[in-house]
Amino acid sequence: MNRADTAEQGHLERPSDLVTITAWWRRLGADGFLVLPPPHRSRYTQSDGHADAAELGTGRTAPFSFAYWHWQSHQRAFDRAGALTGELLLHWGGDHAVVAAGLGAGPAGFRIENGGPEGAFRLDHVTHRDAAGLPDPGDPHGVRQFLDELDEPVDRRRLPFRYRPLSRVQADWLHDRLREEAEAPAPFVRALERREALTPAEAERLLGAWRTGHRGNPADWEAWPELLHALLRQEHHAAWERCDALGSAAAGVLAEVPSERGLARVREWVLAGEPETVTEWLALHQALREPDPVRAAAGLAAELAARGAPAAATRELAGALVNSVTAAWGRETDAHHETELLFHTLTAARCATDTRLPRELRVRTAELARDRVELLREAVLKPGGAVFAGVETAEVLAVVERFDEGAPASGPDLTAYEGALGDVWHRYRALTDADTRWLHEQVAAPGTALQGLGFCLELLLAHGQGTAADVDALLPRLGDLTKKYKTTYTEWRHPLVTLTCLALDLGHPAAARLLAWWNRARPVWKNDLRPLTRLGAPDEAGAAELWEFVASDAHDEGQLMTWVLVRARLDGEHPLRVADRLLGTPGLRDYVLHRVLLGVADPAQPLWHYSVDSRSRSWWQRAVEVAEHPDLSPAARAIGLETARRHCLIRYPDQLRPPPTEAEQAAARAWLDQHAAEV
Repeated sequence: MNRADTAEQGHLERPSDLVTITAWWRRLGADGFLVLPPPHRSRYTQSDGHADAAELGTGRTAPFSFAYWHWQSHQRAFDRAGALTGELLLHWGGDHAVVAAGLGAGPAGFRIENGGPEGAFRLDHVTHRDAAGLPDPGDPHGVRQFLDELDEPVDRRRLPFRYRPLSRVQADWLHDRLREEAEAPAPFVRALERREALTPAEAERLLGAWRTGHRGNPADWEAWPELLHALLRQEHHAAWERCDALGSAAAGVLAEVPSERGLARVREWVLAGEPETVTEWLALHQALREPDPVRAAAGLAAELAARGAPAAATRELAGALVNSVTAAWGRETDAHHETELLFHTLTAARCATDTRLPRELRVRTAELARDRVELLREAVLKPGGAVFAGVETAEVLAVVERFDEGAPASGPDLTAYEGALGDVWHRYRALTDADTRWLHEQVAAPGTALQGLGFCLELLLAHGQGTAADVDALLPRLGDLTKKYKTTYTEWRHPLVTLTCLALDLGHPAAARLLAWWNRARPVWKNDLRPLTRLGAPDEAGAAELWEFVASDAHDEGQLMTWVLVRARLDGEHPLRVADRLLGTPGLRDYVLHRVLLGVADPAQPLWHYSVDSRSRSWWQRAVEVAEHPDLSPAARAIGLETARRHCLIRYPDQLRPPPTEAEQAAARAWLDQHAAEV
């Protein structure tokens, strides 16, 4: 299926739920309220929905509100036949009251729950309960909704989650269902054991079914964590055999039922190279050995260092430490979520300069604070700003000052998802000596994977800091570098493209070997990327080959941008001037050309993302620079201004990463107001 409203209806006598909901949806909409069409796969997230709404509202001068659902919500809510099997989340923007009024009560047979100004609207079936508030066991929608209510934590801000207690009739109903639903007991197991209400007899019966039904992979059964919890809580002899079968997946449950045996087991997993279990190791160590989180973390860090554990383990430990301190403070103070986020930053900043912790752990906690410390400073300085229970404002400011002056620095986590690395790209607009050293070290490190190499090599090459030593370090790894790696959503190119350009620019002897690989017939995936290597030691022949590709109407994967940068180097002028002259060229797609115009604004750090990333500070900076550039045409400056106007810093600042301060938002709005008359 490519559309949400094209589910197969087969020979149903009545329309599917999806058809009914879609028909109702298409009738909605009024002045000031828009509903987006049912989603394609391209509207995958809320950010995509807001982008679609912005496009739909182009040309409107009056403010408008809107509602939509995205593809993830669609997949969770509907089965292949179009039956609604779970809540459909309806996201929105604009005025909450306008959206609520526009949606109304929902289509016949369905209801809409209002999630409030901070949440989504939820569309689901209308169901009925008896006088005791219990659903008909034969109504699958009523049973699902009842279980969903039981699964809702008392407070989602606090871990571990706590759930409201069951009434006697609710508990009896669940135990009855557990006896009757032999084929699908998981939802009832969860509802009971989250209140520690599974009986030993129930646990024994479920254990037998778990063993026989999921012999090959015990984690296949969705309620295994709750059953394992019951077995550990009841000190069942089979609990540890199940832990052995599950491996490190059991760590979270072991942390919920602390024991010396569980602590030893989790420690073994961490030291054997499974850093994702560090959080549970710290929690168990605090519960059983050392309650002070800083001393506990320092002890574990020493063990990790002694065993030569990978940096990922220390990074996980830093996050676990800061989260542990923050969660304890949150439980004591019942602070608001936003205040707790600020306290998380305060804790990370404190730990970054706490000499009781080893340097490597302080480096990792500093990473957690670096992009949010200005938010912390701003919050405590403004009138009526955040006040942390038990912490004076002067103390907070002292922590911030110590962080600014003495927090150890390092580069980002190169194994993080690519969006997180894109979020820090603006930090490297200029490189410090420490940045350059770190980048060279990562290139030389045998464990740096393709993503990390792409990130580091791009920065070194663009800033003119790449060296023959970088090339030499990677030549033994050509087998790894010749693997396919998609860079669609990154600001850097495939590392073998960048390495080839570097070798060509340096006149390195390996350049011929690299070019020979690019000129082979296989692998086929490299063929469209090969023209990007023409940016290394550019010549007119390369420029001509690039232009031939650009003019062919083939899918652009950076070829136009490469041509602009090549042409600028050959002609000795700024690439912005080259891109500006292309505006209006027949056959060039405007959206590609506009992206290239912005992406080459700083040739010392070109932006290679496949589209203008409105959540990126780097793209905001380039939009402003293009809009203000005195030597560009009015058309080019207008592109920069319109891009700035549509940027999240202006429209949806909460989607910017890292989050902006109020001062940064105000400065951006003031800049836009100053230039508003220009388009």
